[in-house]
Amino acid sequence: MNASTEIASKSAAAIERARAEGRPALITYLPAGFPDVQATIDAAVAMAENGADVIEVGIPYSDPVMDGPVIQAATTEALEKGFRVASIFDIVAGITARCDAAVMVMTYWNPVMRMGVREFSRRLAEAGGAGLITPDLIPDEAAEWFAASDEFGLDRVFLTAPSSTPERVKMTVEACRGFVYCVSVMGVTGARSEVSAATRGVVDAAHEAGAPRACVGLGVSRREHVEEIGAYADGVIVGTALVAALGEGGVPAVAALTAHLSGKDQA
Repeated sequence: MNASTEIASKSAAAIERARAEGRPALITYLPAGFPDVQATIDAAVAMAENGADVIEVGIPYSDPVMDGPVIQAATTEALEKGFRVASIFDIVAGITARCDAAVMVMTYWNPVMRMGVREFSRRLAEAGGAGLITPDLIPDEAAEWFAASDEFGLDRVFLTAPSSTPERVKMTVEACRGFVYCVSVMGVTGARSEVSAATRGVVDAAHEAGAPRACVGLGVSRREHVEEIGAYADGVIVGTALVAALGEGGVPAVAALTAHLSGKDQA
């Protein structure tokens, strides 16, 4: 189950480049197909051009269990416009052709199983994708994913939470390749005015379990949050605030917010 050290990790390399520059990595999220496929690609490239190191593209799902209302509305719109899971590979290829950011796909496990784990992994690797973030898959049930991710050189990112036991954190850390996704709040996602008090504890637990890179998601919406979390985490994940910006102001709004979050607007 241990992550294979001989496989180069695109997301790890991106986070380490940020570390070498003395800053936390900025990891940004968009739902695939919102407001349409080309806009997702253009918005992701704008993120990369304005300081995003890793870009997460989420596959819309009809029954999201942890997405807040902003992301739920965006994924619902994408599905209503006819988004199909296979389009994720076109999106990833479209992004990786135009920028150097590591592109991760975030998805519930069912769409991967339906396509076939190996087939999904092969197509993701061919599109230039870095790997998968799987919120509802636990390492205990991921044998097929371990095999496919090793075969195609993909990162695998599992989640830890404030409720995770030390044993569970250690198992998760050992299963991950790239980084560990530390959920800072229990419940659904959404931008918040303050960073959860539990955030540092989740990151510290991951580091203590041996994680070389622990990144925090859920609730980040401002540059102050990035700086605060970046003092102890290796990467900061922003989703809802960017999805809202895309919905309200299109690609230019995404570019501006990404520049603010990364500090490039002050450079």
